[in-house]
Parts: sequence; C-alpha cells; structure tokens
Amino acid sequence: MNLTLRVWRQAGPDAPGRFETYEATDVSEDASFLEMLDQVNEQLTDDGQEPIEFAHDCREGICGTCGLMINGQAHGPERATATCQLHMRKFADGDEIVIEPWRAAGFPIVKDLVVDRSAFDRIVEAGGYISVDTGSAPDGNLIPVPKEVADASMDAAACIACGACVAACPNGAAQLFTSAKMAHLNVLPQGQPERHERAVAMVDTMEQFFGSCTNMGECEAACPKGISIDFIAWMNKDYRKGKMKSRRSA
Repeated sequence: MNLTLRVWRQAGPDAPGRFETYEATDVSEDASFLEMLDQVNEQLTDDGQEPIEFAHDCREGICGTCGLMINGQAHGPERATATCQLHMRKFADGDEIVIEPWRAAGFPIVKDLVVDRSAFDRIVEAGGYISVDTGSAPDGNLIPVPKEVADASMDAAACIACGACVAACPNGAAQLFTSAKMAHLNVLPQGQPERHERAVAMVDTMEQFFGSCTNMGECEAACPKGISIDFIAWMNKDYRKGKMKSRRSA
C-alpha cells in the first residue's frame, strides 16, 4: 500500500515544530506501524535527510517505550494495542496519516516524536516500592493471597507506563498510571504497612507534573492494556485516608 504521512518534526525542546509530509510506498499490510516508520527512515537516510526520531525498544507491547498520536488517537485506531503492535492492515491504501508525539505538559518534547516521560519515574520513586524490612524472603506459598486480590494486583501491574492515558486525557492527568502503579502494591499483604503513606507520596508527586482527573474515561479507552479506571477510585480512597492519618498524627 501507498500512504501519505504528515509527521511532526521538532529539532529540540525549545525549537519550533512543524508538520512535514512524506510518502510511504510499497508498505506491506503485515508490517507494524514502527516497521513502516523504519522503512520511511531508510528512504530518508538514502536521500541524505535526517530520519524521524521516535521511541521504541521491545516492539512486543511490553516495555511501553513506544507511543504516538496517530490521527488524533493515542496508539492509533485499534483498542488495547500499543503502537508497536499496530499493523498497517488497519489502514487503507492511499490513506493520509497524521503522526504526532504525546501532547501533554508533563511530557515535554525531546525531538520529533520523542517525549520526556521522566515525570513517571518521579512518581514511582516517591512510593512505588515496598521498603519495610521483612527479613529474608519467605516462601511464596507462606503468605495467603486471595485469588481476587492476586488478580487485581496483576491487572494493575499490567501497566507498561507508555503514557497513553496522559496523552488521551483532556486535562493531561496521570491518575490511571499512578493508581495502577500504586494498586499492584496496595492490594497485597506485603503492601499494607506503607499503603496510605505510599498513596500520599505518589499522588502529591503526580500533582507536581500533571493535571487533575475529571472522570472523562479517555485514559481507560486509550490504555493498550485495558486498565480500569476503578483503580483511580481506590487510589482516591487511600489518599484521603492517608491525609487523615497524617493530620491526626500531627
């Protein structure tokens, strides 16, 4: 298939950006979206032009490194699919495709389609861990975990931190990411000692970089792992309890 691409090009964080038009020719419908960009970049390199910068790593929908706005949709038109797993058969011959980076104040552009997502790292550093000294690791079977609790933890842990939730949110909010990174610890027995302190630390850090949640639901729709906004409600509950505990102890 032959496609027309309108790609956002920006030399650096402080440089003005613009859309450039490229032709992608003889693209296999079985190619992934990133493989299509690879093909375009090979042609640009052969023509002596600078290739398009975009982030990628595993290309298996696991690492969360990839992430593009494709025709105004985070990760493109297919639900529960990361950009690297989106195949060109979802498009038609002759289509024009608009490709942009994540658009959010918390994700400043580095170059072209690459954004700085280090704000996510700051949130995890604030509390996305268990620090209570429990001695040597016990056998996993010694700590009973109900199946529904284990399932909820695994559902939350499926978050790959790609940032689609932030990019899709009209407010540029990161509640879905933060709540998922919090819940996979908070629901487990091992996460209980620091549960409410963790909630306060992670939410307060999140609010330094991102907007507020107004329950639009776009984050869940854009998430390539289908993470539920129910986790946001759990996070808000734990955050309120954590704030009340800190006030009583003051």
